Amino acid sequence: MAEIKKSWTIQFNERGFPHVQQAFVLPPDMIEEADPFILLAEDWFKRGTFGDHPHKGFQTITYVIDGRLEHIDNKGGRGILSAGDVQYMNAGSGARHAEEPVAEDIVHSLQLWLNLPASLKQSEPFYQDIYSENVPVTKIGPAQVRVFAGNGGPMKPLVPFTMAEISLPAGEQYTHKLEADHTAFFYVLGGRCAFGENETVLEKGQAALLTKGHDIQIKSEARSKVLIYSGKPHGDPIIAHGPFVMNTQQEIREAFLDYQSGKFGPEAK
Repeated sequence: MAEIKKSWTIQFNERGFPHVQQAFVLPPDMIEEADPFILLAEDWFKRGTFGDHPHKGFQTITYVIDGRLEHIDNKGGRGILSAGDVQYMNAGSGARHAEEPVAEDIVHSLQLWLNLPASLKQSEPFYQDIYSENVPVTKIGPAQVRVFAGNGGPMKPLVPFTMAEISLPAGEQYTHKLEADHTAFFYVLGGRCAFGENETVLEKGQAALLTKGHDIQIKSEARSKVLIYSGKPHGDPIIAHGPFVMNTQQEIREAFLDYQSGKFGPEAK
């Protein structure tokens, strides 16, 4: 049985981009103990915030909580995500894209940075839009579970990874199955729950890293929604700088030079 290893309340980043309010759900200073996860950012933003920009060496999983998010890449890809939709992006050897709200919308989203092992850091970039109507919803006892990745979910990540949204009525209990060799963490999107056999109580705006184990017990003290992620750690050295996540400082320098010399392709517009 997995238990709470560490818990925390999300902290707002006062040095965000213009027109953005940002909080780190999974802060980047936990990068080593949270392997393969780099960070999870919660953003509220207007158009003009996340225009054309590059990434390399990792994957992003963007979950739209509210608003309409338009995604544009520099290879002709374009799509609009709405509340409940998710986009998986493999930046791999170098991606260049823009993520902007539609018209005057304010988008509320969660973006996870999921590391790639050294062997896949030069993989071909690609995107997968996952619409809410295509996400299987399973009723397990009192719980409603939406599976985005793993256990039959539609996401096709390059690495072992699971993502699920769990909704529980007040006063109910549910046990979520986990891969025993995965690093797992969760974020309470709403309500208040007791987690694990130790029944550690966390509420909306709080997150926790779990010990390794086959499952986690959740008891809701109020109507609740929890987002839980798990991934197999790589154990590789991690050097993160700006939009690039590599294994050495030399690879970071090469990534900046490649972007500046145009190897990532034209601007996304």
